Amino acid sequence: MATTEIITVQRRRKYHWPEAQLNFWLVIMIIASSVVLGIFAYLTSIQNSLRLGQPWILPYMITTSALMIIFIIIMLGLISQQQLLPGVVVLGSFILFVLWLAGLIETSIQLYGPTGAVNSYCGSRPNTDAINSQQTAVWLANSSLCVDWRAAFAFEIVGTVFLLWMMVMAYQVNRDDFD
Repeated sequence: MATTEIITVQRRRKYHWPEAQLNFWLVIMIIASSVVLGIFAYLTSIQNSLRLGQPWILPYMITTSALMIIFIIIMLGLISQQQLLPGVVVLGSFILFVLWLAGLIETSIQLYGPTGAVNSYCGSRPNTDAINSQQTAVWLANSSLCVDWRAAFAFEIVGTVFLLWMMVMAYQVNRDDFD
C-alpha cells in the first residue's frame, strides 16, 4: 500500500514600508495624541476643581488619544518583529480616523459654535481703568484656556489628516506601489 505525502510550502509575504514616512508619521501622531491627551486632561481637572459639569468631549478625547497611543505601541511592537500588516494598519487607522473626526467636529462646535462658544470669551480684556492683580490673573487664566482649546483643535486637525494619510500609505504598501 503506497502512501502519498503532501508537502505544502508556506511563503510569507514581506511588506516594504517606507521607513522615513512611517517614522515621521509615528513621531507626529505620538506628539498629537500626547498634546490632545494632556490638554483635555488639564481641562477636565479645571472643570473638576470648579465643580462644573464636563462636556462629553473632554473624556471622549482623553479616551481617543489614549487609544491612539496604544495603537502606536502595538504598531511599534509589530514593526520590531517585522510583522506590520497593511490590513491591520488600515483597519486601526480607519477606526481611529472616525473617532478623531468626531472629536474634531465637536471641538470645533465647542470652540466656534453658535451659543456659549469658548472663542466668544477669548477676546475679553480687563477693564483698563482699574487694573489690579486679580483682574490680571483672571485674564491670564482665560487666555490660557483659549490657547489650550485652539491648540487641541489644531492638533486634532493634524491627527485626523495624518490618520487619513496612514490609510493611503498602508493601501500603497499592500499594493507594493512605493518606488
